[in-house]
Amino acid sequence: MTLAAAPAPTFDKGLANTIAAETQMSFIDGGKGVLEYVGIDIDSLARNSTFEETVYLLWNRRLPNRTELAAFTQSLRDEYELPEGILDLVRTMPREATPMHALRTLVSALSLYDAEADAEGEEANERKAIRMLAKTPALIAAFDRHRKGKPFVAPDAKLSMAANFLWMLNGAKPTDAVAKALDVCLILHADHGLNASTFAARVTIATLSDLYSAMVTAIGTLKGPLHGGANEEVMIMLREIGAIDRVESYVMDRLARKDRIMGFGHRVYKAIDPRATYLKTFSKQVATDTGNLGLYEMSRRIEEIMAREVAAKGIYPNVDFYSATTYHSIGIDLDLFTCMFAMSRIAGWAGHCIEQLDGNRLIRPAAAYVGPHGQPYVAIEDR
Repeated sequence: MTLAAAPAPTFDKGLANTIAAETQMSFIDGGKGVLEYVGIDIDSLARNSTFEETVYLLWNRRLPNRTELAAFTQSLRDEYELPEGILDLVRTMPREATPMHALRTLVSALSLYDAEADAEGEEANERKAIRMLAKTPALIAAFDRHRKGKPFVAPDAKLSMAANFLWMLNGAKPTDAVAKALDVCLILHADHGLNASTFAARVTIATLSDLYSAMVTAIGTLKGPLHGGANEEVMIMLREIGAIDRVESYVMDRLARKDRIMGFGHRVYKAIDPRATYLKTFSKQVATDTGNLGLYEMSRRIEEIMAREVAAKGIYPNVDFYSATTYHSIGIDLDLFTCMFAMSRIAGWAGHCIEQLDGNRLIRPAAAYVGPHGQPYVAIEDR
């Protein structure tokens, strides 16, 4: 019997044309501008769902009934509190530290206080996922208050995840509109196929490492400006422009130099990012309510110019473009923008890790060696 030869490996730089996993969580059609969570389009979820319900959908592959949603929501609220040892660690952190460095460290440290940190099995991983998702808002808020010299604010288990985060961050209950704005952003960022940080998480968990390690891997990957840091760059750009009458010259000068306009274009989407559709409308209302309409109007003017100049090339606004305006309007500091992304995306990362472990195979691509061969070893005295 002759065994069939293994297919020859192909070189796919950046893995843009490689399918490396199967998922039931989110579907993307970049050419048509489609994003679905378990078959439900993202715009419908942003308009009608809540973050908690969306997480249930992603993890259970269906929408919950009222009883199931209430039980799931309560399981999250039961885990809002941080261990005192974690709060002690926050108190020792340098106040000038980058928030994403702090978050990465604190998520890792949570494993030290979880008796199930190394427990195997889907149920144990689901419990760990709930703990990390529920406690991450408190980690971010605690570090932000520490660096500003403010006392910690204990979580309020009567509040949604979005409202509770804003309560812990600011020490004041948010308005319904502001809490809804953050909730929408959390829904939009919860999952997005096999993006860089999700792939990194799946690589880690595929080694049969623990879920905490996988989340730390993902946070480190998300921190990069080519991934989660893009919305910070959008806000920096808007601040540089400063006024609506400077938008035209700023954009045209950058395009003439072939510089990027932050918040436009996407590795996957060649049509309008479906996450930006509702967020554009919603960000206008939030900006109006919070006295930031000028910022929104600058954003709209940038979009108009870009539509005129480059839309024919498939370059459209992405979710970062209007999420930056939304985060600023609800009072989130610029250097916390990527932490907001992580706070939401833990839902997707954890779900993908649990999927990966179902029929797991170690992820081990090959590399194309492009160095020399047959080189002699030269003794050190002859070099």
